[in-house]
Amino acid sequence: MTTKKAVAPAIGEGMVIRKLLISARDVVFAKGIVEALEGVAQVFAEGGGDLILAAPCDREAELDSLAEDLARELGGVLEAKVGVPR
Repeated sequence: MTTKKAVAPAIGEGMVIRKLLISARDVVFAKGIVEALEGVAQVFAEGGGDLILAAPCDREAELDSLAEDLARELGGVLEAKVGVPR
């Protein structure tokens, strides 16, 4: 039997990321919200309720607003702002 390995998110230069920790039961809801806001961000689930939100640098303000709103509404924790390593 093969073991599934996590695949690294497709995030690169010119993007900013935010790490959001929410309850695992809220992940589908959060992903639906992000995907409904077409083009604002991509969302990657690392496991349980650990999410990475990624957006182009020119949409950083929108990403911050979205991440803060999701954290507040879902009782989550928004980790420190993280940039993509170059």
